[in-house]
Amino acid sequence: MTGGTPAVFLDRDGTLIEDANFIADPALVRLVPGAAQAVARLNAAGYLAIVVTNQSGIAQGLVSPAAYARVAVTVATRFAALGARLDAQYHCPHHPDVTGPCECRKPGLQLYMQAAEALHVDLARSWCVGDRLRDLLPSRRFGGRAIHVRTGQTVDDDAVLAEGFPSVPSLAEAVELILGG
Repeated sequence: MTGGTPAVFLDRDGTLIEDANFIADPALVRLVPGAAQAVARLNAAGYLAIVVTNQSGIAQGLVSPAAYARVAVTVATRFAALGARLDAQYHCPHHPDVTGPCECRKPGLQLYMQAAEALHVDLARSWCVGDRLRDLLPSRRFGGRAIHVRTGQTVDDDAVLAEGFPSVPSLAEAVELILGG
């Protein structure tokens, strides 16, 4: 879709919040330092801040859908308390070994297309930001751009660099690149 609002599609675990492996308890939510301020800068610049996250713990029975929903509300509330708005949160509850393949699991495009339609996103002017290669690859398929952040438990730094994606230490630095600063 073109002509809409640009968005930054943000990975959740390891990018916005500390990756604690299958968070089912909202009390375990810890924001990555500086993430709320970075999202607030995106908000002020007119970008939609949209979370897209793989949550295979749901399919594996490690996190209930209700627990995931409570954590998602907590994440949004904690960002809002610091002056940052998450415009939407989309998640894939599947795991290929449990539920089979799906198009909503990153790097699939289904959740990005849903967000683009629901929020009138201009995908060509949009970005993906995350700590894993799978967070970045959708941008190539929808015609946007991407930046890798080294804030999480990244295991594929070499693959990210081999694919030619820029890599920065923090979400704040990613936002600086997005905003052209």
